[in-house]
Amino acid sequence: MGNSSSRGRSKGQQTTLTFKWSIDGFSSLLDKGEGWTYSRVFEIMGHNWYLKLNPRDKKSGGSDEYVSLSLQLASSSVKHGTVVEASFKLLIYDQSYGNHSQHQVSHSFQTASTSSGASCMISLRKLKQHPSKFIVNNSCVFGVEFIKVTTLKANTMSEILFVQKTSIFNEATTYTWDIEDFSALKKFDSPEFEVGGYRWCIGIYPSGDGNHLTLDLSMKKTNDLPDNSANLVEFTLSIKDQEAGNHRKGTGRSQFTNDARSWGWTKFISLEDFKDSSNGYLVKNKCCIEAEIAIVGSSKIE
Repeated sequence: MGNSSSRGRSKGQQTTLTFKWSIDGFSSLLDKGEGWTYSRVFEIMGHNWYLKLNPRDKKSGGSDEYVSLSLQLASSSVKHGTVVEASFKLLIYDQSYGNHSQHQVSHSFQTASTSSGASCMISLRKLKQHPSKFIVNNSCVFGVEFIKVTTLKANTMSEILFVQKTSIFNEATTYTWDIEDFSALKKFDSPEFEVGGYRWCIGIYPSGDGNHLTLDLSMKKTNDLPDNSANLVEFTLSIKDQEAGNHRKGTGRSQFTNDARSWGWTKFISLEDFKDSSNGYLVKNKCCIEAEIAIVGSSKIE
């Protein structure tokens, strides 16, 4: 069952490279039911490939049957640290009129994913309809036309994150910032304070739309934190309700690095709610902001 052919690119010509896969006795393949059948491995554009065919495929949740065709890069052509970018057409040939069923694909073939990630599908009912232009003398022809293949160096970064159940310094540290005259506030950052050998501060300032307050936590001094490392910090920022204890809180779990030293909320609270004395956040122009900080892990880029 099956025969194959390919046509190459002669020197100086820009000819599309094609692999054709003719399957004789196609009805016998259909009788074998659902499952993938693989072509031989063929070489085109310096890489080894193969086609795979499922003659009785089904879409998720459906009962209709389809003939599916997919391209894969052979493992012998998967090189560590490289990506093969390919543009190609998957084809089911119309042997009578040339109106082929085709699907154009662009895909990145990598070590972890060598499948095209897309299939050319045609309804089995359409394929078999009488008189069939796809099945002639019990033979069906499939193929792939390569448009462009480029091999690139993989640009991959990986991170290992280690998380602990509790703070690496046994318990969270709480810092309270009492602002005695909010309307006269000139510096929108709190005094610096230390947690876990690092210097921190709380920031409160108008948001970009001018109708909210932004509240964030910043790591001011990274000490010996390497550029490829980060601290996983679990933190809660609160604007205290000085009347009823219904504090406005935001909790985050973020990684602080040399390049990302601040995390928080750009619209933590509306100015209207903040200044409404009945909420207890701003009382006689005084407010209280609290930060609870725990370093619960670390990460490293490899």
